Amino acid sequence: MTERNDEGGGDERHGRARPKIGRKRTPAPDWLLEHGDLSLHALGPGEDLETTWTAAGLDAPDRSVIRNYRLGRLRAELAKLDCAGALMCDPVNIRYATDTTNMSLWTMHNPARFAFVATEGPVVVWEFSEGEFVNTHSEVVDEIRPAPYYCYFFAGPREQEQADLWAHEIAELVSECGDNRRLVVDQFSLLMLRAFEAQGIELLDADALMEKTRLIKCDDEIKAMRRAVHACQTAIDEMRAAFVPGITEMKLWSVLFAGNLARYGEWIETRLLSSGPRTNPWYHEASSRVVQDGDLMGFDTDMIGAYGACVDMSRTWLCGDGKPKPEQQHIYDLAREQIERNMDLHRPGVTFRDVTEKSWYPAAEDYNSYTVLSHGVGLCDEYPSIYSRERWDSAGYDGVIQAGMVMSVESYVGAIGGAEGVKLEQQVLITENGPELLTDYSLDLT
Repeated sequence: MTERNDEGGGDERHGRARPKIGRKRTPAPDWLLEHGDLSLHALGPGEDLETTWTAAGLDAPDRSVIRNYRLGRLRAELAKLDCAGALMCDPVNIRYATDTTNMSLWTMHNPARFAFVATEGPVVVWEFSEGEFVNTHSEVVDEIRPAPYYCYFFAGPREQEQADLWAHEIAELVSECGDNRRLVVDQFSLLMLRAFEAQGIELLDADALMEKTRLIKCDDEIKAMRRAVHACQTAIDEMRAAFVPGITEMKLWSVLFAGNLARYGEWIETRLLSSGPRTNPWYHEASSRVVQDGDLMGFDTDMIGAYGACVDMSRTWLCGDGKPKPEQQHIYDLAREQIERNMDLHRPGVTFRDVTEKSWYPAAEDYNSYTVLSHGVGLCDEYPSIYSRERWDSAGYDGVIQAGMVMSVESYVGAIGGAEGVKLEQQVLITENGPELLTDYSLDLT
């Protein structure tokens, strides 16, 4: 780990080094640090949630430990590639590397904030619209600079000019870190990539590197995820209470969304909730359809919850007080058998191919199925994706399941041409002793 860039000295009041800010790169003033203490990450989940989680036996994660663990993993992967560092535009990658956020959904399609992590050197964040204060809570951030406005939305016909100016700034920063001109980058526009190359920077793709970096979770990341799961399942309880005949899919989905936001959550990646004939095949999103008595209703949380931890679980319920029809019970039994049998295959040392070959699921010629058998989970759905036998030749790849990974195990069963389908999904932590269930909410239909 390189020495922190704390010119101007430490800060006894705030317990951290002052990041440099602005184009002149001067130490952050008191007022800026004070606003950093008011950021959502510095304020944390609040007393009520802390009390709830403590009562549930869920320890608080040490976010400083998480930040330094993640930064260390990233730098180790960069060193393996012999790179000067990584330059990130993707908000999820920025969150992982720096634990800073600002309007995450908006910046997914508007390139307005960025982060640079030197393999040996500083961590720099470029922040949108004089928002430097939203980053000063993170002790791993050494510098905060004003973000460039190179995309057409901001720059209009001056986009090339702005891109060239920022590429020159990046080239200078890379030079400050040494002679290595190799730089890992993620989701930048072709315009920006060409501007970097014009500065003599050799570019490498960040996708595989970041997925490998995020693969193994530390204990404090798991503590954060356990709290996120608790918050998600509490919101599901609220959704269950609202689930009565006559409610629309959108109204039902809004209950889950509100429950996430009220419990320190951030967003939900999809709106996968459907009922009745919209459950087969899967992937209809929540609509204005009114759920009828006797309908099946399935949902997939895809939740970016407390601490930015993803909770990806699915359940299917029967609407009303009646009993399931024989065909509803049949597809439910198949889906539950699939998820319960396949979950146990996810153990350290087992290869992805082993999971594929040994997995159980209904015959593909008779039933619609889900996209994957299982996939990784962290700050979002992550590597790896494990495919069915029918998809192995076209999409499958091998690897090894390791302790410290988190996986979501999937099942979806809907008879081809049938009326309805059942979606179930469980999130598990891979331990040395096998899979530990994180999402323990009831799988029952009723």
